[in-house]
Amino acid sequence: MDKLTIATRESQLALWQAHHVRDRLEALHPGLKVELLGMTTMGDQILDSPLSRIGGKGLFVKELEQAMLEGRAHLAVHSLKDVPMDLPEGFTLAAIGKREDPRDAFVSNKYRSLSELPPEARVGTSSLRRQAQVRARHHGLRVDTLRGNVNTRLRKLDEGQYDAIILAAAGLKRLGFARRIAAYLSPAESLPAVGQGALGIEIRSDQPEVAQLLAPLNDPITAACVTAERAMSRMLQGGCQAPIGGYCIEDGGRLRLRAFVASLDGGRLYRAEAEGDLAEPEALGHRVAEALIAQGADRLLAELIHRD
Repeated sequence: MDKLTIATRESQLALWQAHHVRDRLEALHPGLKVELLGMTTMGDQILDSPLSRIGGKGLFVKELEQAMLEGRAHLAVHSLKDVPMDLPEGFTLAAIGKREDPRDAFVSNKYRSLSELPPEARVGTSSLRRQAQVRARHHGLRVDTLRGNVNTRLRKLDEGQYDAIILAAAGLKRLGFARRIAAYLSPAESLPAVGQGALGIEIRSDQPEVAQLLAPLNDPITAACVTAERAMSRMLQGGCQAPIGGYCIEDGGRLRLRAFVASLDGGRLYRAEAEGDLAEPEALGHRVAEALIAQGADRLLAELIHRD
């Protein structure tokens, strides 16, 4: 193949990710031409409702998958935390790039940390996971849903609509906004989302020649870690309706996975942690999910999914 087309959302972060993969591919394969196909997804169009109410993370990828089905594009580059746990039949993640900073970032023009915020201060974030963890640790804050791309969220903070906002550190760094970060939230304070900080490259399963071109972009350690995280989340079947966090690291040839499931108000929070073999990440994910279920996480998730 001498030409590839990347289907991409047209947000600044999505375009950065697509350009990053394009540049890597053209450097790896001299003579290969990589083009971008910019698209607007349903998730980009509906900004006045939480994702959990309008169909979940799949709203950011369906149009891109349709372009691949129709042959208009060969691959799509995603923030892996935005990719549903179950891909449609006929699609696969061909490569998972080396993870950027997986932490959440506290951004404020007035305060240096969550603990400095006064009672009734307004904190904005799009994530139920972040909302639940803030509510569990910092009582008295007003935690509200904040949708939109990174620039839109920063603008709303600067306009005074929020006292602070919480975003993924990776996105801020990739867009050159690291200086806006007042504090990084450690995984102990705010456990990251499944796949946070990693890029996933999706292709059709019937295109081995595309997979071969993408193979050098795969980072085996990151791939093993996020495979464990995604296996845990997939077994819980929480989707976007529930606060779920999962973060796996490699340590001395072993994997260590931590995860939690919480109620929306953070009042109920189940945690689990386990270690496993680097070569068996899915088994580790299943073991951690089973530990959460044994505590009652499945009943909590059922309540959240059917709360409407």
